[in-house]
Amino acid sequence: MPTSLTQLAVLGVAVAALATGVAVTPSPTSLPGPPGTPATTGAAVSYVSPVPGGTGTPTVVRPFDGPDERWAAGHRGVDLASGVGDELVSPAPGTVTFAGTVVDRGVLSILHPDGLRTSLEPIVPVVVAGQDVRAGEPVGTLGPERGHCAPAPCLHWGVRRGEEYLDPLTLLAGSAPIVLLPGD
Repeated sequence: MPTSLTQLAVLGVAVAALATGVAVTPSPTSLPGPPGTPATTGAAVSYVSPVPGGTGTPTVVRPFDGPDERWAAGHRGVDLASGVGDELVSPAPGTVTFAGTVVDRGVLSILHPDGLRTSLEPIVPVVVAGQDVRAGEPVGTLGPERGHCAPAPCLHWGVRRGEEYLDPLTLLAGSAPIVLLPGD
């Protein structure tokens, strides 16, 4: 049974690889280190929208709706308006911990110096696990999978602190009120 964060991370990568049939070899630099390493120091980090194209808050298709209990239903991220093939950028500096396919869509995870982990999907990544990225650096394009945003495409942006999901929009400086798009 895994007893450390590193063992759990390796197990998670192995499970994802088995589920998708993708061969994944985790890089030691892509795994979280022991407490006190830069990934867990709580360093101040500035975040930008992973959907570039202007200042302020991106257009929200579906807002964050955190569950009352960890296991309960909810929307553990925000869906941002975007088009298939649109460039996506890293929301903050960090290290790519996963870039591949999970079930039926491309997923990218980045561990940031403040200990937060962001995920972007669906994405066609142009970066690899273990690669360091800067805030605003291109990390991929929006993939063609529609998922829960059908019929229009969108980017799902999730943020976690450990096992706790956070509203990604609260990380953006000067976040404006959430604006929902009308449904069909």
